[in-house]
Amino acid sequence: MNKTEMAEKLAKKADISKTKAAEIIDIIFSTKPGEGIIAVELDAGRKVNITGFGSFTTKSRSARTGRNPATGETITIPARKYVAFTPAKGLKDRVVE
Repeated sequence: MNKTEMAEKLAKKADISKTKAAEIIDIIFSTKPGEGIIAVELDAGRKVNITGFGSFTTKSRSARTGRNPATGETITIPARKYVAFTPAKGLKDRVVE
């Protein structure tokens, strides 16, 4: 499912226009700096918990050494933050069935 399809389904279920549904999706999921409810909370280091669906958190990977597969040269892979999603039990159980 892509954003357009999600907006169409949201519009139908909530009885709103597709344009308004797309705006709501953008408000929640946008990744532009300073926009997107989820991204702004994660930028601030806070956990986003959506009851019955799951949680988004940021985690850190420490720096480590790796190898360039083309040359075999040892390289340093820098430390970085990443977004992790943990599904809620209900979602996890539903998908597994």
